[in-house]
Amino acid sequence: MFTGIIEKMAKVVAIEQENTNYHFTLEVDFAKELKIDQSMAHDGCCLTVVKLDYDKNQYVVTAMKETMDKTNLSTWQVGTEVNVERSMKMDGRFDGHIVQGHVDQIA
Repeated sequence: MFTGIIEKMAKVVAIEQENTNYHFTLEVDFAKELKIDQSMAHDGCCLTVVKLDYDKNQYVVTAMKETMDKTNLSTWQVGTEVNVERSMKMDGRFDGHIVQGHVDQIA
C-alpha cells in the first residue's frame, strides 16, 4: 500500500528489453535502504525491486507487456525522472490516501 505522496524522483539510467519484458535500472539516493522483492510505486505504478547495486545507488525493476501497455512506462527513456514512493509502513502516517498502485485498465 502507498500514500500516493511522492517521496523522491528517481532517474532512469538503463533500459534493457528481454522478450516482452523491460528491465529498468533507476538511481535514487535511498537505494541503500531498499531490499529485493520490495514494492515501490513508480509514477503511481507498483513495481518490485529485483536487483540492487548499493555502490551506485541503483536498483532494477521489471515491467511486463501488460504493464507497458497500460501505464506511461513505455514513454520512459534513459534520463527520464520518475516519481517514486516506497510502500507504506504499518506504523507510518497516512498523510495522503491508501492506494495500491495496481493498474487494471486505461481510459
